[in-house]
Amino acid sequence: MSDAPHLAAAPVPVPEAPAPQPLLRTLAPLLHGVERQLRAWLDSRRKFPLPMIPRAELEGLADDLGRQAAALDVEKPLLVVMLMGGTGVGKSTLLNALAGGPIAQASFTRPTTRDPVVYFHHSIKTDRLDPALRVCRLAQHDRAGLEQKVIVDTPDIDSNDLANRDKLLALLPVADVVLYVGSQEKYHDRLGWELFKQQRQRRAFAFVLNKWDRCVTGESGLRPDEDLLNDLRAEGFESPLLFRTTAQLWLDAAKTATGSGTPPKPPDLPEGEQFGLLRTWLELGLTRLEIEAVKARGVGQLLAQITRVADHVRPPDLTGEAEKVRAVWEKTLATEADVQADVLVGTLEPYQTEVEHHFSVEDQQRFRGLMAAYLKLTTRLRYAGSGLRDRLPLGGLKTRLLGGRVETPVEWNLGAFVQECARTAGERVLDQRTTALVNRLLVEADARGYPLALLTEPAHAAGRLDWRERMTRAVIDALAEVERQATHPTGWRRPLRAALALAANTLPEIALVATAGYLLWNFFVRNEVPDFFRMSLVALVPLLVIIVFHLLIVLLLPVRWPAIRSEFRRQLGGRMAAELGRCFLSVPGEVAAAVREERRQVDELVAETKQVSDWLAERQEAARVTELYGK
Repeated sequence: MSDAPHLAAAPVPVPEAPAPQPLLRTLAPLLHGVERQLRAWLDSRRKFPLPMIPRAELEGLADDLGRQAAALDVEKPLLVVMLMGGTGVGKSTLLNALAGGPIAQASFTRPTTRDPVVYFHHSIKTDRLDPALRVCRLAQHDRAGLEQKVIVDTPDIDSNDLANRDKLLALLPVADVVLYVGSQEKYHDRLGWELFKQQRQRRAFAFVLNKWDRCVTGESGLRPDEDLLNDLRAEGFESPLLFRTTAQLWLDAAKTATGSGTPPKPPDLPEGEQFGLLRTWLELGLTRLEIEAVKARGVGQLLAQITRVADHVRPPDLTGEAEKVRAVWEKTLATEADVQADVLVGTLEPYQTEVEHHFSVEDQQRFRGLMAAYLKLTTRLRYAGSGLRDRLPLGGLKTRLLGGRVETPVEWNLGAFVQECARTAGERVLDQRTTALVNRLLVEADARGYPLALLTEPAHAAGRLDWRERMTRAVIDALAEVERQATHPTGWRRPLRAALALAANTLPEIALVATAGYLLWNFFVRNEVPDFFRMSLVALVPLLVIIVFHLLIVLLLPVRWPAIRSEFRRQLGGRMAAELGRCFLSVPGEVAAAVREERRQVDELVAETKQVSDWLAERQEAARVTELYGK
């Protein structure tokens, strides 16, 4: 018939072309390299999740890579031709016909009921077979034309025994060429056709329409072979290899033949019967050149599929989203820091007298003499009800808080006091606000396109930090800074403070000496005996000077709760904002950097895979095997 399949032509030697053997022997280590990189990427820990189905697909592709590399790294590569079809289409009969007679049960080295049958040349050692084939029923032959081919008869696709179907699926990755066998009843059944569509991107396919004598009946309508060809063209096979066979007739003829050699041609073959063409194609059409071309073409499809799946699961670049999230988080954290600072300052309100007392005592350290005595007396009288310095330890600089985790860095120790304030604030609102803050940050990130699955765990981890310890540290540092500014002011307050301190430390004594000298002068020189009022001037004049300076100090350098509170609130707000920012603001960028690194790894895997694929395309020998592959 005019629809006879095209047989591959004999290779034409080209002196400049590389030999087939170096191509595949070089390809094997390249495939091992891609497999190692793929497995390393699959086994690595990652931020961006890898979906279950693509992961399973990539693991299967990695197994195929290892299998292909091992199969190519040999002196003579083997071509595995696998028969696949439904129940009753004649796969076993076809294999027996190709063998020239029934494959005797005694020839099986591993007889197992309904196991796949592996038909291979006796020169091939069983350890060269794929491990999946070694557990099958093995049958050897001495056919020179099939020396580099391994023919496998598989269980039926549509078998009611699911174990048989599982055996077929386990063997398919080993196949280089799948010989899809059908009959007039089953050439396009659902299970077989779906499996064909799944495997066609990774395997070469040729087709056999067996029991051809039942197809040539002279009936009107579309013949099964024509219908099958139309379906194959619809799947992208422009010139599919389709062999029309009547295997039973050839097997019967082989049984009646005497001697060895090629079985005789049966008489009365139906028109268009092509079993002889199928046998010739297997023995002579698939030469060493075609075998390596099929091997290389299968590898190219495998690499293309790895590239496709890896491209599909490549993590996104979240740099832009991370910047957007950081910007909006900065505002949210600044607002939250203000609220938390207000809460912490509010816990100090009941202790404002004690805080003023402490600052007043610290401020008096710069004064000497009469001024110091006056300030000490007035402070004692004013803060007679404040027991802060009596209730809290003041002796050490290194007193530890919160179980020994925080040290006070200031000369006065308000550790227990600050710890109590932080505990009170945490119990009131701060613990709940921290949880709500994390949820609010995640909502804002989600609104700006940042995947929540990546941010949830690190954001909650930041929220689980010991915030009471951090709040205690922030309060201590803020109070220390307020005290430093109060005792060592900067700017115009510094010379003013120095001038007031110098004047207050000297003028009262000068006023005392001057008043006493004036009275003594009048007594000894003018013989004036001072009365009680004049005698009291010795104390009143210095006291007046001290009071004036005290008023100046209170007016110009106030150490009162409103001033302390304002500066403390500002310092604490800044520290809380910095602490919140240090814990949360880096999270989007760190996650984006980790995902970007994972994206780089995928890019490297894709680039290496494409490099091997391009190298293969450039060096692949020209062989007419395109009809085995659809578009």
